[in-house]
Formats: sequence, structure tokens, C-alpha cells
Amino acid sequence: MRKRSEIKPAIRYGEAFKIKCVRELEAGGINFATLKRKYGIRGGGTVQCWLSRYGNGNLGKLIRVEKAGELSEKVELKRRVRALEKALADANIDLALERAYTKIACKRAGIEDVAEFKKKAAGRLPT
Repeated sequence: MRKRSEIKPAIRYGEAFKIKCVRELEAGGINFATLKRKYGIRGGGTVQCWLSRYGNGNLGKLIRVEKAGELSEKVELKRRVRALEKALADANIDLALERAYTKIACKRAGIEDVAEFKKKAAGRLPT
């Protein structure tokens, strides 16, 4: 068992080794974890740091290609969502106005129980 006071020696990797690892990653067929195990690299972000410094920038980037139809479909769906949100907001405003109008009408008519009035006005018969 190691003592706490023991310090592991720092491992320094040469430029050629770093470039070799990055080229191996970019060639494909191997991922970060496999490369680290293969060469005994302990640092968590060491290889990623090398990749950002020595890589050509192609690894890890996502390139999305869309057809014209997909793009117009996306625009159409966004337009439809905006229209539905507007319709929902209008419906909520109408409902709030109807509730306020019913309360005012009941108050002026001297009806105290607005909920009971709504039941009767809806055509439901008391049981």
C-alpha cells in the first residue's frame, strides 16, 4: 500500500508521441478510452487537450446536411407552433373575459352563488 506522502513522478510526453496519438485517433477505429489504455495515459483530459492542439479539427465535430424539404418543413412547423400559441393565448383571454363578465352579471342580478348559476345556465337539472 502506498503512503500518502509518496508523490508519483510526473510523466512528460514528447511532441512526436502526442502527434502519433492524435493521428491514430483521427484515422478512426479507436476512441479516447482505448487509446489511453493502450499507451497507459492517466490524465482525464490529456488526450483531448492534445487533440485540440495538434488535431486537424475534424474529430468530434458534427456536420449536419439537410435537404431543402427538411428545412422548409422545419420553418413550417415553427410557424405552426407560433400560430397555435397565439390561438391558445386568444382562447385564454376569451375565457378570462367570459368569467369576469359572468361575475359582473351575477353581481348586478343579485345572484350570490356564481357556480350554481353556471350549472343552471348550462341546462343541467338539479338531481
